[in-house]
Amino acid sequence: MTLDSTLTQLAYLLIFPGFLFLALYGMYLQWLDRKLCAIMQNRVGPPWFQALADFIKLLAKEVIVPDAAESRLFRLLPFFAMAAVMTALVSIPVGRSALFGFQGDMVVVIYLLTIPTVTFFLAGWSSTSPYSTVGAMRVLTQLFAYEVPMMLSLIGPAILAGSWKITGISIFFAANPILIPTQLLGFATALVALQGKLERIPFDIPHAKNEIVGGQFTEYSGRLLAFFYLAIDMELVVGAALLSAVFLGGSLGLTRWAAIPVFLAKTLAITFLLALLKVLMARIRIEQMINFCWKYLAPLAMAQVLLDVFLKYRLG
Repeated sequence: MTLDSTLTQLAYLLIFPGFLFLALYGMYLQWLDRKLCAIMQNRVGPPWFQALADFIKLLAKEVIVPDAAESRLFRLLPFFAMAAVMTALVSIPVGRSALFGFQGDMVVVIYLLTIPTVTFFLAGWSSTSPYSTVGAMRVLTQLFAYEVPMMLSLIGPAILAGSWKITGISIFFAANPILIPTQLLGFATALVALQGKLERIPFDIPHAKNEIVGGQFTEYSGRLLAFFYLAIDMELVVGAALLSAVFLGGSLGLTRWAAIPVFLAKTLAITFLLALLKVLMARIRIEQMINFCWKYLAPLAMAQVLLDVFLKYRLG
């Protein structure tokens, strides 16, 4: 590998579509989500720089580690969460193809996006605070609720496209846009499951502030809390990008810089839908979420899988 190619790969990883793009776009989507919710609720909402200002403010605050916590694990968990989200992005096409795509990368991305949730659980459990422990248990319980519908909803498009590579699925639907409406059921299921993965209303049960203060992050402060929040913002970008690539045809066959506006438009549209769902619903209890995911979301996702199997058979 030459020096130029090495520098190019580093630029991809660190600048675009790597860490810098992911962090800044994640902050922008966080602001957009808050602004959209404010408009829908007839409020003013935050200024455009609010997310960045909050991040900088937290960086300047003191980091306090509980005496009973395992200090090294407590400090490392936010960085594990960010690393997992960044690694997931390299297999999702921002343009026409992913930075490092391979056959079966969709399965890898699904499991990489599970790692941040596991770090949230460990963060709460290792904090040894009663509020953090309750939040941690809710994180883990919620994981078992939404993970199965999420995976089932992603299986259908993979079966229809005949590929477990996210770029391959995206290219298939870009070449066959008439089949995109047939994935509406799976897309709706994945959208609701993503809302649960991101712990947004009505699924913000693990960190319900009027019940358990701040849940799994109660004992976190300063830059560690800032990096956890940044990981969540980045996960919103990656989740929206994943749904765009798998269900909406990704860049619709466009290449290079022409694909970027399509990527941005679709992720913004998905963010709008998530904000709409957030405004329309009130927080539910943990057992209500489990019942909803297993009684309704999972069967709907399975129906999408069966539909895609039928369409695959008909298309030969």
